Amino acid sequence: MPQITRREAMGLLAVTVAGGALLPRSAFAQESLMDADVCVIVPEVTEGPYYFDPALLRADITEGRPGLPMTLQMQVVDQGCTPIADARIDVWHCDADGIYSGYNGYEGETFMRGTQMSDADGMVTFSTVYPGWYRGRTTHIHFKVFLNETTVLTGQIFFPDEVSERVYATVAPYTTHTNRDTFNNEDGIAQQAGAASVASVEQTAEAYTAKLVVGVDPNAVSTGQMGFPGGPGAPPPAA
Repeated sequence: MPQITRREAMGLLAVTVAGGALLPRSAFAQESLMDADVCVIVPEVTEGPYYFDPALLRADITEGRPGLPMTLQMQVVDQGCTPIADARIDVWHCDADGIYSGYNGYEGETFMRGTQMSDADGMVTFSTVYPGWYRGRTTHIHFKVFLNETTVLTGQIFFPDEVSERVYATVAPYTTHTNRDTFNNEDGIAQQAGAASVASVEQTAEAYTAKLVVGVDPNAVSTGQMGFPGGPGAPPPAA
């Protein structure tokens, strides 16, 4: 896979979004992903304990891991809902069994991790699977948006509970991982992130598409948030 250099990675200093200001629909990006009434600045939330940079510039992040195929589309816009081109977007999440690559017996592996650069419409697209869950956390995907060497938004994408419950109850291998214990309204990070971080999910014949507009304020200063009540959850399953 093509690798990005440390210079291209733009560093990990954090100046980011902290807020939730509403923007009128008339300011919404022309090629936006969601038919929403408002465009919002996405609040910063905790990075969590499972981030590392595998330096993989790629769209398909599955590495053959099983799960319900899902296309993840993200659009980066500024506070005026103008698309932001050439932003670096990192995503990472657990697989269908609630396992993160790189930890707990999966050191050296990089599944469900990757980087894309936004196009002229602020868009990136990842091919992945619907994320699983692990004890103490609701369903989520982590992301970082790098605008330059000092401007970074760290966030998490959440999913409607009814969609997650349907997937986990009817689709293998999710059906073997039972007794989910945390939902959106019980997850402190999901509550902090709010509705701006809940993806719009569409079902096709054999796959899902999750869409999220990420509103970034390039001038906001990071609050340095590293954890919230109901935080990182228990360690995902080990190998």
